[in-house]
Amino acid sequence: MTIIKHNPPELFAPYRAYSHATEIRGGARLLIISGLNGYLRDGVSMPESFEEQGELIWTYIGAILKSGDMDYRDIVSLRTYLAAPEYDEANVRLRMKYLGDCQPSSTVVCCQLLDPKWKLEVEAMAAK
Repeated sequence: MTIIKHNPPELFAPYRAYSHATEIRGGARLLIISGLNGYLRDGVSMPESFEEQGELIWTYIGAILKSGDMDYRDIVSLRTYLAAPEYDEANVRLRMKYLGDCQPSSTVVCCQLLDPKWKLEVEAMAAK
């Protein structure tokens, strides 16, 4: 499998931890991760802070990737829903912490989430 980042010079420079497009070539496995939120394992309680919810979500993404014999470097696309624009910098820090130099295609949307306690929700696609 070959992963090709598409950041043509006709577009603006890519943001941090981001590529404009990601192409997957060859015989690959695709793992699609549903939107995850910051509930603790009990499925009822959740930390209050954005950072704590984000850490949980990224830990959960890591566990799902591991179950598919993948890791964070295999993420090719992310979609993040933020409850408010003020969380953007903290969101970027989390992405950079977990993705390192991996730069998947990514979209961030600010919106009202299903539960007012949620500060963010993240869905991902990984390929190997």
